[in-house]
Amino acid sequence: MTTAQTRPAGEPSPTARTARTQAVHSSAQGAPAAPPPPMRFRELVFGAAVAASLRAAARLGVADALGDTPLPVEDLAAAVKAEPKPLRRLLRALSCHGVFTERPDGTFAHTDMSRLLREDDPHSLRAIALWCTEPWTWDAWPKLDEAVRTGHNVVENLYGKEFFVYLNEDAPQSADVFNRAMTTSSVQSARDVADFLDLSGSSSVADIGGGQGHVVASLLEKYPELHGTLLDLPRVVENADPRLRPGGALADRTRVVPGDCREAVPVRADVYVIKNILEWDDDSTARLLRNVTGAGGPGTRVVVIENLVDDSPSMRFSTAMDLLLLLNVGGAKHTTESMTSRLTAAGLVIDDVRPVNAYLHAFDCHVPG
Repeated sequence: MTTAQTRPAGEPSPTARTARTQAVHSSAQGAPAAPPPPMRFRELVFGAAVAASLRAAARLGVADALGDTPLPVEDLAAAVKAEPKPLRRLLRALSCHGVFTERPDGTFAHTDMSRLLREDDPHSLRAIALWCTEPWTWDAWPKLDEAVRTGHNVVENLYGKEFFVYLNEDAPQSADVFNRAMTTSSVQSARDVADFLDLSGSSSVADIGGGQGHVVASLLEKYPELHGTLLDLPRVVENADPRLRPGGALADRTRVVPGDCREAVPVRADVYVIKNILEWDDDSTARLLRNVTGAGGPGTRVVVIENLVDDSPSMRFSTAMDLLLLLNVGGAKHTTESMTSRLTAAGLVIDDVRPVNAYLHAFDCHVPG
């Protein structure tokens, strides 16, 4: 008889016992084994619980209430006006993902990730956590199959309005969260872009669709002889970085131009920077690129900076954002190939493609003479 035939009912096989023993030893040595596929699958389908837990912690202000000294959950609960028992359950769930940690004495302490939920952390992602879990997202995600079938966004059917119209007219608090999240993201990535770009020898730079102008401000601070222009919609540039506005430290080297870059680019510069805005429909993207190449003329340098959904260490983040764009505006993140094809179709010559940081790539191009 085989071992399987003689093994008492319910007793694990030698292979299962070995796997369990290895897992125990691995865990004891501080490196827990990866969960088997069925358990990992269960974790994935409960992904909404993780997102909701991060949102709850952000809204409660738990990370801000917890300082450098570990605290009992009762003290944290009092600080954030919550009940201790459910707060412990929330923190325990987050600790499983490295957000906070529960110490042997039952107190909770910060981790590198939980600090990102603090308002005062220089790398704070609190606004991003709130934006990606806003109420409209819980309405839209269950309709992803519809968006995949049709190729169109689902927000217009849900609310009867284009996404940003809906935000500004019907969900102003969500619009405020969006603006804070975009500002946070822009401020953080602007430093990386300024460190990455070598504009030696250039006298002027234009930030096209540049939001509040954090990229151009960072570049002007890096290069004291450089002049810059910020172009974006009127309601956006009204809130431009204070450094760029009249009386600001960089105002004498800055032009702030209100306008829609998809309609026209009334700006002449040596270098054009286009960051994270080529995610609309193909027609809008093509018009913007044509406007830039026409404004700059032969020899102009054009630097396009985007998240990619291939060849990136941030694939899980980028592909999730790609699906969110499909849901809300019908847009898409790019692959290297799709970005290359759009740039070359616009008549640009791509000189180099390099990562700016873990989630951004730069396509360094020029307008041929």
